[in-house]
Amino acid sequence: MTLKPTDSELEILHYLWKEGPSTVRQVHEYLAATKDAGYTTTLKLMQIMHEKGLLSRTEEARSHIYTAGVSEEETQQTLLDRFVETTFRGSAARLVMQALGNHTTSQEELDEIRKLLNNLENNR
Repeated sequence: MTLKPTDSELEILHYLWKEGPSTVRQVHEYLAATKDAGYTTTLKLMQIMHEKGLLSRTEEARSHIYTAGVSEEETQQTLLDRFVETTFRGSAARLVMQALGNHTTSQEELDEIRKLLNNLENNR
């Protein structure tokens, strides 16, 4: 995926990744619970996302059912790659050091990070 979803598009994708295929009304009710979003705005945004290839849709009983057209992992990787490139000049190490230096990390998270580092070292 070369598309970078906007924050609003990402919010819709998060809902669809979690809940699965949904109607515009279902997505709108989710969005309206936390912000002032009009139904027609949600509909238009989802239509644009469909045109961009971020969503796919089928028609069932006069309702369009939308599904995420991109995977969560693929989207996360694209956004992370761009973020690392633009913010940390391509250095994943700088990103990790910044994140670990400024946030409380649990023992479980540290263990997962050690395991990942060990796997990376063993696979080189």
